[in-house]
Amino acid sequence: MNQTSSLTEPSIAELLRKAERPLLSYEFFPPKSEAGLLSLQNAVEGLRHTQPDFVTVTYGAGGSTQKLTFEVAELLRRFQYRPVMPHLTCVGAARGELEVLADQIHGDGYRNIMTLRGDPPKGESRFVPPADGLSCARDLVKLLKSRHPDFCLGVAGYPEVHPEAVSPEAEMDYLKEKIDAGAEFITTQMFMENSHFYAFMDRCEKARIQVPVLPGIMPALSLGQIKRILGMCGSVLPPELENRLIAAGDDAEKAMQTGILWSMEQIVDLLQNGVPGIHLYVLNQIRPAMAYQLAQTFIEMTRG
Repeated sequence: MNQTSSLTEPSIAELLRKAERPLLSYEFFPPKSEAGLLSLQNAVEGLRHTQPDFVTVTYGAGGSTQKLTFEVAELLRRFQYRPVMPHLTCVGAARGELEVLADQIHGDGYRNIMTLRGDPPKGESRFVPPADGLSCARDLVKLLKSRHPDFCLGVAGYPEVHPEAVSPEAEMDYLKEKIDAGAEFITTQMFMENSHFYAFMDRCEKARIQVPVLPGIMPALSLGQIKRILGMCGSVLPPELENRLIAAGDDAEKAMQTGILWSMEQIVDLLQNGVPGIHLYVLNQIRPAMAYQLAQTFIEMTRG
């Protein structure tokens, strides 16, 4: 890992406790090409003025972008984003390797980790833990907390239920286990209809899960793009949004505006219903963040 900054970062859980307004966070991912790198750099520079409260960086399937994850994290630090929250998964690493990685992350001043089991490596249909590895995010939470108790750990929640879950109730039982193991907040998988989020929050209440839950929002940039992503995560594309995107036809700009406005409406509703923050999957681009800015503007105008 690079040593661009040894500054110890604040806990996101503490930011959530002290916040007097909903927090804003962005998720970036390591690029896989020169064009992708340029898009990422433009987005990082272009979004700096929006002053998100924290940012996250994904970790590729099978740990395939581990090195790039921390290169992107250091890039974000150079542009004065704080705190930066790298993702970490169980995929492709033995317990000892994860312990070493945890020590490196802590030594570089990071104090927040998005803790995930991870998806199976490309070409594999199911998750198989490596020899002496971990089988789930709950166990990774336990390992990280035992290694460095001052880590603030986020975990994932699935408003439309994880594709591998036996039932919604079993999914909530497992989520509660992750919280009891030491996770301090939840960020949800993307969803395109807020009713899924509110149903998820009802299940959290029944399961006595009391940590903050940040809804994850991803603006649709095209019909093909959003269908592909939703297909991977098991979320549903609302027929109304699909029809709007179909109506946009081959007009890429109209399709993008359609997706941004849909997400803006989601964010307005979520903020008006008291969520502690909004997590935006910005896809390493500037335009998706407009959904949040437009939502804020709409709320301010309607207050007046």
